[in-house]
Amino acid sequence: MIKTFAFTLLLLSCLTSMAQSFADLVAEVNKSVVTIQVLQKQNTGLGNPNGYTDAQGMGSGVLVGEKKIYILTAAHVVADASKIQVVFADGTTTGATIRRIDKTADVALLQLNEVASHIPPAKLGDSDAMRIGDDIFIIGNPLGLEHSVSRGIISGKHVEENEINHNRSQEFFQTDASINKGNSGGPMFNMQGEVVGIVSSILSFSGGFEGLGFAATSSVTKEILQQTGRIWFGTNVIPMSAEFCNLFHIPQEGALMVQAVVENSPAYFMGLKGGYVKMTIGNTEILAGGDVILQFDDILLNSNENITRFYEYLNSMKKGQNYTVKILRNGEIKHLSWRMQ
Repeated sequence: MIKTFAFTLLLLSCLTSMAQSFADLVAEVNKSVVTIQVLQKQNTGLGNPNGYTDAQGMGSGVLVGEKKIYILTAAHVVADASKIQVVFADGTTTGATIRRIDKTADVALLQLNEVASHIPPAKLGDSDAMRIGDDIFIIGNPLGLEHSVSRGIISGKHVEENEINHNRSQEFFQTDASINKGNSGGPMFNMQGEVVGIVSSILSFSGGFEGLGFAATSSVTKEILQQTGRIWFGTNVIPMSAEFCNLFHIPQEGALMVQAVVENSPAYFMGLKGGYVKMTIGNTEILAGGDVILQFDDILLNSNENITRFYEYLNSMKKGQNYTVKILRNGEIKHLSWRMQ
């Protein structure tokens, strides 16, 4: 009886210690987690090229790097943002700009306008060492509830290769940890407090969490963001098939239709124009009336393969490099030139 009682006390003590250590771990890494507030300018789609409305969005992110000026987040959180504000757990707020971005892997690197000197950055872990079944936890802003914590396991790992160079272009962890709107871009931590993923999306039929969430792995994130390229061009485009091109009288069998251009982006300064007339073709809703990109330097965008080559070429461009874009605007061929900043 005495032995049983002693064992019970020991078990309760261990469980209490584990709960306290996890809470301490969360409290420590939470300092590096941020709320990202974005402002987007969107055309109303009612036929006015200058008819814009402002839309606000929110996501999550995490401070990384010894310089304390870089934020990791999801590409889809910031890709169309004309203004980005970063809010730390202690209420400190500063602006940020996109440094590098990859929409395929859904990761982006932001640079803060001010050094976060008083905030400890998170450590990037080795996602390749993570196994299915390992414990993880996520901190973010689901449904605007800032710095919420959810806990789960790695449920699976999904990898897709790049068609051009056969490197990993997409690699996602699947998790059962609760993820909702606002979690996007937030960090997935291992139980050592290291970032092993950046929350990307949920698979849902209701719009809420249904047990399947995904995060881009830290290994692929590091591979992408340590490269010199991954240029943020500042456009939202849709590929045009041969049938699509024929419908719009495009003089080739493939192209990119510009939907929107982000303010103060390279595409904005070189003069590209987005669409302003809402249309639905099949199950696809588009903004027509904007520029159609036909060629980028010597790459004719007349096939899916060449469009993939274009993205690879764009991501390999160096600072100061000149480039020319051939477009179709209001039935006329035009050439726009710019120098990579």
